[in-house]
Amino acid sequence: MPHRIVVRAYTLQTKLKNGETIMIIHKVTEFVCRSMTVTAITLAISAHAGATSANEVVIASTGGAYDRALKEAWFDPFTEQTGIRVRMVSATNSEMRAKASAMVKAGNVSWDLYLDGEIQSESEAHRLVTEDLSEFCKAFADRPDLPENACAPGGALLQSTATLLVYRKEKEGRREPRTWADMWNVSEFPGGRAFPNFDDPWRVLAAALLADGVKRDELFPLDVDRAFKKLDEIRPAVSLWWKSGDQSVQGFRNNEYALGQIWLTRARALQAEGRPIGWSYEASFLVGDRIALVKGAPNRENALKLIAFWLENPIAQAKACDVLACTPPSTEAIAMMSDETRSFMPTAIQVRDTVVVPDAKWINENARVLLQRWNMWVRG
Repeated sequence: MPHRIVVRAYTLQTKLKNGETIMIIHKVTEFVCRSMTVTAITLAISAHAGATSANEVVIASTGGAYDRALKEAWFDPFTEQTGIRVRMVSATNSEMRAKASAMVKAGNVSWDLYLDGEIQSESEAHRLVTEDLSEFCKAFADRPDLPENACAPGGALLQSTATLLVYRKEKEGRREPRTWADMWNVSEFPGGRAFPNFDDPWRVLAAALLADGVKRDELFPLDVDRAFKKLDEIRPAVSLWWKSGDQSVQGFRNNEYALGQIWLTRARALQAEGRPIGWSYEASFLVGDRIALVKGAPNRENALKLIAFWLENPIAQAKACDVLACTPPSTEAIAMMSDETRSFMPTAIQVRDTVVVPDAKWINENARVLLQRWNMWVRG
């Protein structure tokens, strides 16, 4: 058993409650054994397929605080254990999808992995440019700490988070915004607004409908005409249309908006910086990221090792999600997280009933029409 992994585990335990330490260290020992098994499987595949083109793996992500958390918790420990360097490429979500598609069509692929949305990973467009991981996923089918969909044909689950209403905290005693209707209430809550503007506008349309009084259980299918009519009302107040998570963070730092719709992972990063940010789960949508393998990846076997390392490593998952307030795939990882961070997770008992779960099937079936309508509106 590699001693360095055990030492790293004990270092993490100092952050946990005494009552949990023995249980979690025992689980870490189990993880090391499992990790060796999966590594052996991957090495066997590698020996059959031949050596990779370089001792590296290239992964595209959205940059900023998100990537820093993943690097420290996942990529650096992976490199330390395997010697395989992880090279990160920053891009917006829409840029990642477009480039992955272009590379596959041209037969000139330079990326191995990219992070795609949980919803998008179930789409036909995603299947056309990514490798089906069904065979790879069999190694994780019997893991009691992982949900059934932790490893799926469209990619491995990285984390679950939320797109939600955030706001700049004002003086004590003033009512804070809680709902999407509050987001539209520019008289009571003055200041600029921020919304995402990339290739999946459903979340902005859904927020508009909830602000207009549509009930949560009647949200899908989206009434698109009604949503755009409601968006017309708030358009003059929008001061930032962000295209990447890092841009939404920079906008808050620079006082470009007072209320916005951003990812919980980015809101948590801003809070950790000491920024005066608050958020509301009463105005939130459950989303997530998957780790997708690009068809024709030049370092395919290294990429599979990196995915396996994430799924097999609850320590890495806990460390990343403690920073980002996300829900990791493994229940063992959740047990390792701080009480405070667990309370922030969008799947936490105290908030999960208020978080809207989007209809992925409807969104994917209507994605092209929604984007066409959105682009016409946002440019108009």
